[in-house]
Amino acid sequence: MKIYTKHVSRLAVIAISGVVVAMSVPASASESSWPQRPVTIVVPFPPGGMTDVIARRLAQDMQQQVGQTIVVENRAGASGQIGTEYVARAKPDGYTLLVSATHHVINPAVRSHLPYDASKDFTPLALMATTPNLLVVNKDLPVSNVQEFIEWGKKEPGGVMFGSSSIGGATHLSGEMFKLETGLTMTNVPYKGAAPALTDLLGGQIPALFHDVATMAPYVRDNRVKALGVTSKTRSPALPDVPTIAEQGIPGYEAITWIGFYGPAGMPADVAEKLNTIAQASMNSDKARPWFEQNGTEPGQMNLVEYKAFVDNELVKWKDVVTRAGVKVE
Repeated sequence: MKIYTKHVSRLAVIAISGVVVAMSVPASASESSWPQRPVTIVVPFPPGGMTDVIARRLAQDMQQQVGQTIVVENRAGASGQIGTEYVARAKPDGYTLLVSATHHVINPAVRSHLPYDASKDFTPLALMATTPNLLVVNKDLPVSNVQEFIEWGKKEPGGVMFGSSSIGGATHLSGEMFKLETGLTMTNVPYKGAAPALTDLLGGQIPALFHDVATMAPYVRDNRVKALGVTSKTRSPALPDVPTIAEQGIPGYEAITWIGFYGPAGMPADVAEKLNTIAQASMNSDKARPWFEQNGTEPGQMNLVEYKAFVDNELVKWKDVVTRAGVKVE
């Protein structure tokens, strides 16, 4: 399979080509008319991140099923707003789609002026993947679980500093939710990515950090940091011995990072259903399973109705957290 990469201004475009096999499942006339030309999947972030990797995996699988070239186009900038707006303004014909991360539901909560409505301007198509964040602390901190961390933090003058990879992102808001649920005085220290945050955690400049399991798991296994709790409802297969925060006396706590699939509002129902089927098959295939396990990530398994309800709930949840925590980005 040849991979073609075209750079246009700041856009990174990959067209995946090769021999394709059409779907053998009978389809209605409307379904069978799509697609008649190449499809573009927009990723509103730079190449190389988890959202981009998952979008390219989907593109390869989709191309094999529908018999058309699938292009992954990176339109990065403004915390995902540029690429997201581009899809919101596109024709709802199934030829311009979006794969985005938790920013899609967090941006409306932390930014007062968005050039689109995250709820009304999109057709939710499929939950692609979920990954929990992890509360990790410096290995020399005298705590071994969440409750000990809370007790230690209450004795610290001025409270506890915690690191995150950005302000207003999923890792930051995981910490803000923890602060709200525990009553612990905490201050976010935002970094430009995981690397500088982890450097300061290892060096003792900050005592705690919220970040995704995929990034943190190798450091936990090497005993370079302590993992106190997973932010999901269930334990992570990547670190099965690390309990959830919820099971350590904070019931109801859940703050996951997830990647979703969307089209513009008003897409034909049969095309949306077809895309949901393709996405679920792609993420839950035997070929994809080793990658998910290695990265501490779970494939999505929601139909259209379930995914729409999930997105709506996440929009409400993060708006509530941001309002109560007083988080402001702009």
